[in-house]
Amino acid sequence: MGIRVVDTLHNLDIPANRDVSLERQSERRKNAVMQAQKSAFFRGMFDKVDLDNVIEPEEWAKIPILDKEQLRNLDAETFYNDFCIGARRDITEYWRSGGSTGRPLFYPRTELDIHYGKIGFKRVLNVAGFGPDDIAHLSLPLGIHPAGHMMARCGSELGVGMVWAGGGNTLPSKAQLDLLTLFKPTAWIGMASYGIQLANLARSEGIALAETDVAKILCTAEPLSASKRTKISELWGAQVRDAFGMTEMMMLGAEDASLNGFRFWDDYAYPEVLDPETFEPVAEGEEGLLVVTSLVTNNATPFVRWNTGDIVTMRYGDLQGSPYDVFPLIKHAHRTAGFVKVRGVNVGFTDFEDLMFKSPLVTDFRVEIVHQNDRDEIDLHLEVTDSDDQDQAIEALRDLVLRTFDVNPRIILGTRGDIAKAFEGNFKPVRFADLR
Repeated sequence: MGIRVVDTLHNLDIPANRDVSLERQSERRKNAVMQAQKSAFFRGMFDKVDLDNVIEPEEWAKIPILDKEQLRNLDAETFYNDFCIGARRDITEYWRSGGSTGRPLFYPRTELDIHYGKIGFKRVLNVAGFGPDDIAHLSLPLGIHPAGHMMARCGSELGVGMVWAGGGNTLPSKAQLDLLTLFKPTAWIGMASYGIQLANLARSEGIALAETDVAKILCTAEPLSASKRTKISELWGAQVRDAFGMTEMMMLGAEDASLNGFRFWDDYAYPEVLDPETFEPVAEGEEGLLVVTSLVTNNATPFVRWNTGDIVTMRYGDLQGSPYDVFPLIKHAHRTAGFVKVRGVNVGFTDFEDLMFKSPLVTDFRVEIVHQNDRDEIDLHLEVTDSDDQDQAIEALRDLVLRTFDVNPRIILGTRGDIAKAFEGNFKPVRFADLR
């Protein structure tokens, strides 16, 4: 009889206490700056920083905030030659960014990056209660985007029986239901919207997923609102946990039993919560912009003070008597400072606005992100010019949005001037509203 080799808790590199975590963090922040100095992209950006005391708040604050717009303006050759560091022979794989435009970035990863990246994923599965007694049906897309294949590889190394089903675009939903019936998994992993879609399909096929063996669900890659969490929990009859990561770095945290935010691996990535306007730190527990520095997965892509666009709170506490109590709790405010995630895809506000106003057809627009019929939708409210080929032009615009952002909008035509009237009295026109 074969014996399974399983990773245990001591292989998850969890700091013994807060002091150990802070010591790691301090040394790794210094190293993060040294890594960034190897990149031609950062040339001159540290000239005013006292590098000997770089982790002191006043010196750290002198490091410019890095945002997506800066990288978006680089062509692929410049990104790889100037931003990325390390020898090409050290690259073991590439990870595709979530992508907020039609030109996603592909981040190189070294063997050391993958080593720490896998620990990040394993911590997520471990804190969510996955172990050798589980069989987990994985419905995250498999391919160059890392979430699916990394979750599958790491689950296997933790002793979880992983069913590599992949997304519905590669394995049809009916076939996924067949596998759920065949293997009788105890857990499901995927995007919440797809979990709801599977449950509705199952119901139409006479299958009640709430009566299956699935007892826990792990979601990631899209916002999980309270209503969406409740719905998927009821449809599957399972406890739902959420996880948080970014392709620029790694899987960075997951909910523990308190469900009061993500335990954030701040020994692997340094989080700051800043005022979105002044970039000054906010008080513990107050909402602010999440800015993150990669501390261990920076051997090819040295992300320092990366503007995630997420609005969050960060605090300590809610002790559960768990080794993960050493980590802070970061909780999303379910709003962003520059993009919104729809079905796992980042839709950038600036890019969307540029696309709209470049069109001679569009006179005004606003966007609502809604959750209807068990899926996230973009409702694009348009006011357009009169033309003989208006219908054809609108369909061409819809196709352009789909090709650029990989999301098909629902277009609602309005009377010219109504949007401007709706904006009257507002300090800032709210063109993008997340109503999920």
